[in-house]
Amino acid sequence: MGDELELAADKHVRYIVTVEKKKDSFESLVMEHIRLNGAYWGLTTLDLLHKLHAVEASEVVDWIMSCYHPESGGFGGNVGHDPHVLYTLSAVQVLCLFDRFDVLDVDKVADCILFQILNYVYAALVAIDSKTLDYQCPNDRGQCYVAGLQNEDGSFSGDIWGEIDTRFSYIALCTLSLLHRLHKIDVQKAVDFIVSCKNLDGGFGAMPGGESHAGQIFCCVGALAIAGSLHHIDRDLLGWWLCERQCRDGGLNGRPEKLADVCYSWWVLSSLIMIDRVHWIDKEKLTKFILNCQDKENGGISDRPDNAVDIYHTYFGVAGLSLMEYPGVKPMDPAYALPLDVVNRIFLRK
Repeated sequence: MGDELELAADKHVRYIVTVEKKKDSFESLVMEHIRLNGAYWGLTTLDLLHKLHAVEASEVVDWIMSCYHPESGGFGGNVGHDPHVLYTLSAVQVLCLFDRFDVLDVDKVADCILFQILNYVYAALVAIDSKTLDYQCPNDRGQCYVAGLQNEDGSFSGDIWGEIDTRFSYIALCTLSLLHRLHKIDVQKAVDFIVSCKNLDGGFGAMPGGESHAGQIFCCVGALAIAGSLHHIDRDLLGWWLCERQCRDGGLNGRPEKLADVCYSWWVLSSLIMIDRVHWIDKEKLTKFILNCQDKENGGISDRPDNAVDIYHTYFGVAGLSLMEYPGVKPMDPAYALPLDVVNRIFLRK
């Protein structure tokens, strides 16, 4: 492989460290509402490149905790933003990187995953007609969570409107597993709901009957892997659907007839690894596609060659290379989306 197709690791590290300091940049402004997700993408990339020490750990942890809502146990996407399970998982993953669970009330965070939904639904129902409610919520908002679990069908909602999505199923299982609190939910019901989202092509959608999509497939396969329930998957059928995502340029797309995108280097590869079918794609061509998406001068990785780079695709590009055992990149756990040494530390210590 020529020099022009080598991973520009040092430049990517410099890009990640400097992009955070450009508060007025377009990238910073459009990511304001998901800044905590961005922190997870950037910091995990640094760790994969053996450069997590490039940031001050205490400053990062302090900022993460400034996004915490102690009354609920959840995290917002930025300081002052409402808590949501999407950002709560990213916060937990970042704290995993720095081995700083000591700053968390672990049970309260776990309960946030379980009970946030009912609290929001209760508030919405009160706004509609409080007289129709049989349930009496305590005055202390934090105590409202003890009244609810996941939805009756095993699914998880994610916001005030009660949106249901298999993303939230993965988030709940992943977060609770990292916190050693899976016993707080009905895991079998969660598995049953995910299985109900399986399609005839072997893939999974956001809900029963939803179109198969590589991102949703990762969420469902990852959740089933964490739950020890991969036996529900037809590995050959799903593996064939996933390997067909490789395009002529070597990149992977998310569904049929779409362009390749670096982010699917993670969504597709991780699922293929979890079902033992990763050898069905051409890794060399995919590696070249990712490396061709680099900004070789300023660092960062884009969705496709010659497009603008961003933190999101930089993370997924490096993560994809990790899954293909690229030299100099730490190995990644395909289910927990964290460096393997971090995941081993969390579970082997326990």
